Amino acid sequence: MAALSSPRRSALSDQVISELRNQITSGEWPVGSRIPTEPELVEQLGVARNTVREAVRALAHNGLLDIRQGSGTYVIATSELAGVMHRRFAGADPRHIAELRSTLESSAARMAAERRTERDLRQLETLLARREAAWTARDAERFVSADVALHLAVVSASHNDVLTALYADLGDLVRDTLRDDVESGIRPENHMDHARLVAAIRAGDAEAAGTEAASHALDCLAERA
Repeated sequence: MAALSSPRRSALSDQVISELRNQITSGEWPVGSRIPTEPELVEQLGVARNTVREAVRALAHNGLLDIRQGSGTYVIATSELAGVMHRRFAGADPRHIAELRSTLESSAARMAAERRTERDLRQLETLLARREAAWTARDAERFVSADVALHLAVVSASHNDVLTALYADLGDLVRDTLRDDVESGIRPENHMDHARLVAAIRAGDAEAAGTEAASHALDCLAERA
């Protein structure tokens, strides 16, 4: 992270906010991670402590960061819209989140079956293997990340930029819901096979892809009933 120039205070604050936001949106600081401490940021950016503090507070106000006294500051969203959604729906009924997932993912999977490229298919196969490896290893956190990444890749394969952006901004809610589903441990009886979904997209079978995608979210809903 390069030191920033300081032509004037307001422009400098904007620069720092932009630099910190870039660390988040680029994935350098992933969701759930703790960002560097205030003194570390002061040293890295070459700006005053008050400027760093102002930038961190601005991003916390926008919903990207969570300042936890005595613990540090953590990334909770990757965009302002994701932050708004996280605050607005964090306490929503998990069943309603599952129903929303079912609607969005089913539509996206249908489009993906019709529009996917070879690059999309390679990405889906890679993420499917990563998801299965995490399940086999009984690594709950790695499984959550792999599962969310796979579903996002399915939506991305729809090549509908608006739908993909919307789903990406819902990603933190999806991740939290899934984490709740597996927090009691990864058990064989709870495994949901996603190979059929990827196979349907590869075969160009929009009906099967949509049905498979919808069933995954609804299966999670049934387990909560």
